[in-house]
Amino acid sequence: MVLQVTTANNVKVYTVSGGLGSRSIPDWLVRQKKKALKKDFDFRTRVELIQDFEFPEASNRLKTTRDGKFVVATGTYKPQMRVFEFADMSMKFERHTDAETLNFEILSDDWTKQALLQNDRSVELHAQGGIHYRTRIPKFGRDLAYHFPSCDLMVSASGSEVYRLNLDQGRFLNSIQTDSEEGVNCVEINPAHQLFGMGTAKGTVELWDPRSKSRVGLLSQLDVPAQFGRDDNTVLEVSALKFRDDGLTMGVGTTTGHTLLYDLRSTVPTIVKDHQYGFPIKTIHFHKGSPGANDSETGGDKVIVADCKIVKIWDRSSGKHFTSIEPETDINDVSTVDDSGLILTANEGIQMGSYFIPQLGPAPRWASFLENITEEMEENPNRDVYDDYKFITRKELTALGLEHLMGTNVLKAYMHGFFVDLRLYEKARLIANPFAYEDYRERAVKEKIEKERGSRIRAVKQLPSVNKQLAKQLMAEQNSGKKKPDVLGDNRFADLFADPDFEVDEKSKEFQLLHPSVKQNRHHRSDDEESDEEEAVVQQQEDTVMDEDSGSESEEDIVTKIRKERGLEVRDRKQISTSIRTGGQKKRAPEMRMGTTGGRMTSKSETKKSFGSRLQSEDSRRKNDGQKMSRTAMGGMEMSFTPQSGKSKNSRGDDKNKNKNKRRA
Repeated sequence: MVLQVTTANNVKVYTVSGGLGSRSIPDWLVRQKKKALKKDFDFRTRVELIQDFEFPEASNRLKTTRDGKFVVATGTYKPQMRVFEFADMSMKFERHTDAETLNFEILSDDWTKQALLQNDRSVELHAQGGIHYRTRIPKFGRDLAYHFPSCDLMVSASGSEVYRLNLDQGRFLNSIQTDSEEGVNCVEINPAHQLFGMGTAKGTVELWDPRSKSRVGLLSQLDVPAQFGRDDNTVLEVSALKFRDDGLTMGVGTTTGHTLLYDLRSTVPTIVKDHQYGFPIKTIHFHKGSPGANDSETGGDKVIVADCKIVKIWDRSSGKHFTSIEPETDINDVSTVDDSGLILTANEGIQMGSYFIPQLGPAPRWASFLENITEEMEENPNRDVYDDYKFITRKELTALGLEHLMGTNVLKAYMHGFFVDLRLYEKARLIANPFAYEDYRERAVKEKIEKERGSRIRAVKQLPSVNKQLAKQLMAEQNSGKKKPDVLGDNRFADLFADPDFEVDEKSKEFQLLHPSVKQNRHHRSDDEESDEEEAVVQQQEDTVMDEDSGSESEEDIVTKIRKERGLEVRDRKQISTSIRTGGQKKRAPEMRMGTTGGRMTSKSETKKSFGSRLQSEDSRRKNDGQKMSRTAMGGMEMSFTPQSGKSKNSRGDDKNKNKNKRRA
């Protein structure tokens, strides 16, 4: 079971019945549409605190008996009175009347005796078996109250008199004459010392002593105008009156929507509260709430005040707002269950309202299951009251073409708009705008394009003249999406990218110590560049030597030429380039990549020669009587020959010369 819950001022108010969407379904309809109702969430999770706690059209008044076992309510249409028993949580009986009841008074501790004031100037007295007696008063009645010690039933009317019907003698006694010719709106009897209080349409409160039958006090309109901030032309009437059990506190409600608390010993109100709606105050109740840490002095006493729109609960001593209840329909009357947090309302709807506030008080003994339900709901929160409704303003209602539904049960008026069923809203929106889906798709495509456009790489900004590498690094970090401050756009760092005095020296020892990775990357990069440059120089020199080389040159000339043009010149260039790049620091020699051609070692540059060039060099070597000449890895020359038999001295001399040349190479 689930209760509708609202939170006002961080105080949870559970709607047991009479809330938004609540309804009563007849038994015959339940039997006829049992399958359909199983899918109805409200029907499956409904809670009936009191069975048939309703009237066909509206309820006018309700009151609980002094023994705390029954609640008596009147309503229409047809005019009737219903009695509900708390122990059975159901209706005990119903009784119809000839006219609509304006107000009633319970004459006994239980429900057996009532006095009903009706709108046709009649007063009906009901007993346990039914109507007991009926009489009429000279003018239309407005309120009534019963004085137990004297058995006087006092009835206020539209005139200045308050009629006294003595139920013990069975006759009218001398009426009480007030100063209000416009009528007496409300009558209340103090439960402590039986002082009569009468709120008039003149805006005054008259206090009468029942023993002397004379007026002992008058609260004039002139004593309270400054409290309201109103003009003198504003009509101010007393619409509600209530005495507290202590005998000294009196609550006065006005037709302007204000509530005043008085101490009977003073004519100045202690607290003035405004309901902000401007509707007349209907009822005032003093409630003994649950004592709290901040309410130790007053015992947690609260004041429950209601107009036709809202029920406001606030602290009696400080006037601090506690919470509020705003039913779906207009409120006609409010009653409280003693020593509990349960509040009952009579309203202009079919169901009468039942609201449980755990922070105001515990659940009554006959409805203790409310405590378990609210505790389970605290552990397992569920959907909100307004999940199946859509709030729309009057302008949106006109745009959807639903303005003809105003005043019907389909629209629930709330604040500056209406609540409408979500399914009806969706259908009306599709009918009013059949191209809504196409518009939605078009907007979705545009949003997707804008999102992709924003994710693209933006144009690179122009690099500054100073510290280009640093600026490039900062731009890369900005484009990568990292959350870092925009240094380039900050005026405080403008000189860092404009003044040459702030240029970062990447060759300094301090920079290399702080950025070792940058130094290592630069070393690798310089080594690769040097090796590529040296290979290109060697290749160019070898090509030049081979082009100029001919078979007629001697071996010594070839060796000398290669050593001169290759070894010395390449070494000088290497030393110059190394000293320029590294500031005089020595670099390792480039590695020579070797290969084999025809069983001899060859350099990488030689392998790159064309086949014709290599063939021409081989032919030139073969001309020297089987002698072979090859280059070493370090740029030197090696010569080999095949020995022959019968060598002469000249040949030995030639061998010596060859060995000398070999050692020289």
